[in-house]
Amino acid sequence: MGESDPHIHVESKVIHGDAAVRNVLAATFGLAGDLPSLVTTGCGLRVPYAMTSPRPDGVTCLACREHARLEHLRLAEWVERLGRMPGSNVGAAQVKQAADRHRDLAEKFSDAPG
Repeated sequence: MGESDPHIHVESKVIHGDAAVRNVLAATFGLAGDLPSLVTTGCGLRVPYAMTSPRPDGVTCLACREHARLEHLRLAEWVERLGRMPGSNVGAAQVKQAADRHRDLAEKFSDAPG
């Protein structure tokens, strides 16, 4: 990564729980683990964690936006497939809601950055 890279990226693992797990631990036990200083992005660069965002309106790297769009579409299909499996304890409405949310995020990532 060049020091002058002005873009905000998305992590290569679009859906993960590092920050969420950290928040739960901090709230529950008063523990706050360190987040990684550098992360791999959807475009393949390694950038400081602070230069990433999971929100479509915050990501300015076009390659990262496309990566996130494809990942959210893939996750929507995955959720629907799991929801149809025999013995699934997730209701059809919940499956639809989760898949729709991922498709909505995919669409937002396909829009030009603001």
